[in-house]
Order: sequence, then structure tokens, then C-alpha cells
Amino acid sequence: MGSASRPKPKRLAEKLKQIRLNLNLSQVEMVKILEPDKTGISQNSLTNIERGKREPNLLLLLRYARLAKVYVDDLIDDEISLTKRL
Repeated sequence: MGSASRPKPKRLAEKLKQIRLNLNLSQVEMVKILEPDKTGISQNSLTNIERGKREPNLLLLLRYARLAKVYVDDLIDDEISLTKRL
């Protein structure tokens, strides 16, 4: 069991914000769609996720992917450009 941290996607925050903006949703509206009671998301945590200060949990990533009709891989792979897929 090493203490090395895993690599983190550099463009994830940008992609998640891009999805919200493409859906023409405010952060408040997005939080409602993401079902805070199931995902644990709040407006404050969404702000931190979109700023890259916090990483979303897997359920939240799945919900974003389904909303945008993309694969989760498209969100976490920095090599994939999301603009072509939306």
C-alpha cells in the first residue's frame, strides 16, 4: 500500500462546467437535476467542483455523463475534447 496519489484529470472541472452551460442551467438548477439527496451535491460543492478545488464522486460523474449523453471516459480523459461530443 503506497502513498502515491493517483493522477487527476486536469480538464474535468472545465468539462463539467461546459456541460452545465450547454444545458443553459444555473448552478442552482443543476444541483436540483443532480438530485442532492442521492449524490450529496450542494451549490457550494458544485462551485468547488467547477473551480477544480474538489473532485466529484462517481455517481455525480455518471449523472453528468448521462445528462450530456457522453461516456464517463469522455469526462475524465484529458485527451478527449468534449466540445465535439456535445
